[in-house]
Amino acid sequence: MKLSVLSRLAILLLVAGSVAGCANTIRGVGRDAANAVDATQSAGRDISQSTY
Repeated sequence: MKLSVLSRLAILLLVAGSVAGCANTIRGVGRDAANAVDATQSAGRDISQSTY
C-alpha cells in the first residue's frame, strides 16, 4: 500500500504540530513549577520574618 506524496506531507505536518504542542505544554509545566517554588520560598520568608 503506497501513500501519495500529499498524504505523507499531511502526516508529517500533523506529527510536527503534535510535537510542537507537546513542547509548549512541557515548557508551561516547567514555568508553573518554578512559580510554585518561588511562591513557597516567599511564603517561608514571610513566616520567618513575622512575629507572633
